[in-house]
Amino acid sequence: MAGRRSVDDLSLDELEQILAVRRRELRIRRLRHMADEGRLVMDGSVAATALPVGLETPIRPTDTPPPSPASPTDSSRKLESPADPDKQAAARTVNLRWVANRLLLIVEILAVMGLLYITWDTWQTRQLLNREIQQAHKAMALENNPTPVPTPLIGVVLLPGGHTSPISETGAKPGEAGGIPEHLLPLVAAYAPPPIPTPAPEQARWIVIPAADVDHPIVQGDDWEQLKKGVGQHVGSANPGTAGNLILTAHNDIYGDIFRHLDRMETGDEIVVRTASAEYTYLVKARRIVEPTEISVLAPTRQATITLISCYPYLLDTQRIVIIGTLKEH
Repeated sequence: MAGRRSVDDLSLDELEQILAVRRRELRIRRLRHMADEGRLVMDGSVAATALPVGLETPIRPTDTPPPSPASPTDSSRKLESPADPDKQAAARTVNLRWVANRLLLIVEILAVMGLLYITWDTWQTRQLLNREIQQAHKAMALENNPTPVPTPLIGVVLLPGGHTSPISETGAKPGEAGGIPEHLLPLVAAYAPPPIPTPAPEQARWIVIPAADVDHPIVQGDDWEQLKKGVGQHVGSANPGTAGNLILTAHNDIYGDIFRHLDRMETGDEIVVRTASAEYTYLVKARRIVEPTEISVLAPTRQATITLISCYPYLLDTQRIVIIGTLKEH
């Protein structure tokens, strides 16, 4: 091509100048490449490389030479170059958030554990207070309603409720028709009934016997005066629903004829006794006709038992009718 000089036509100085220009161009390319990658900040633009003076037709490469591979020194510099400050700040922020989340999780766990402990402690305190209140109420009840001391049954020589017949010459009055056996007169005269106990919620209050047309109140005591008021509970006998013998007595031909029809009762009939707060049902197990001196029916029992006593026969009152029942299991 015209106007172009071959390498053979160039002098040594011209070749050295061309080589220096090419080296400068390569250096400028590398600097620009590093600036594009962010590894170098350039203060101004890089000027174009001038040709050496005296070269009228500079040699131009037909193809742009590829950038030289990075030297080991450049690679080591790239590895040793400091990280981007923004990335470091972002990494520190992530670490701080992770630590903060873990701390919040620990605080929440501790708060839940504290709440559970407070709940458990409150429940324990409430249970303790309830027990103390119950004990205080029991102590007050014992002070206001002392438990009566039962009179031993050995002191009783006749079954309660005895009286003379209302159609006799003397009419109805305390005592036995036909008189008390002579050998028992000293014991009867010496026997003093126990005092009437103070009313309490667990004592018998009412009795219902459908088979015998009974629906009457129960009073404490079964002496002559108490049986004028209703069915009398023998002092010292068991309370309804508890283990022991609940003994109830009533007249059959005076003061309401409450136990007039005990002779109608049969095995399996129900006897319902109510207290101030509960109701208990007994089932009849036996019916007996005994002498007034048969005090064995007053003996305590291990299971919850009820014993009903009245004079017998009707308008004669020389014997006793006794109904025995046991507590119905629910």
